[in-house]
Amino acid sequence: MTIVEKAAYLKGLTEGLGVEPESRDGKLWSALNDLLSDMAHEIEDLQASSMDYADVIDDICEDLAYLEELTSDLELPEDYDELEDEDDFDGDDEDDNVYDLADYGIRDFDEDDGEDENAEDEDEEVEYDGVMYDVTCPSCGEEISFDEETLEKGSITCPNCGEVLEFDLGEDKE
Repeated sequence: MTIVEKAAYLKGLTEGLGVEPESRDGKLWSALNDLLSDMAHEIEDLQASSMDYADVIDDICEDLAYLEELTSDLELPEDYDELEDEDDFDGDDEDDNVYDLADYGIRDFDEDDGEDENAEDEDEEVEYDGVMYDVTCPSCGEEISFDEETLEKGSITCPNCGEVLEFDLGEDKE
């Protein structure tokens, strides 16, 4: 028996006692029954909401577990907390535009299906089996994706602000 059914049962018992609804006792029992009924409905609504929230929390936990699984093998640079902010690039120094991939949040990922920005049909997908890299432009904050070939060139131009981003691949040039 639910709480709403129990409240209705008590209301029926009160009516079965033969208390006159217009008497002082009848008015008291009627008000108590109405209050009990309202409270039972509120409790039932709260229980339903609680179950909905529990389902949402379960979904969030599953999503977080999936993200943790995806990122468990990623490593942060040792000096992660000490990395320069985007605002530290003032353009006065020639080295302001040279970035070490690991220091500035460039991540790599395998991409099975990528979209070709030059494709005539926007819905047409181009298959790409290589490694893709992402970097955030320190001037405008635009996230730029590029492949290994572009990385080997050593630089890329931000499509948003035109800033030339150069990459230090850590190779000794003789």
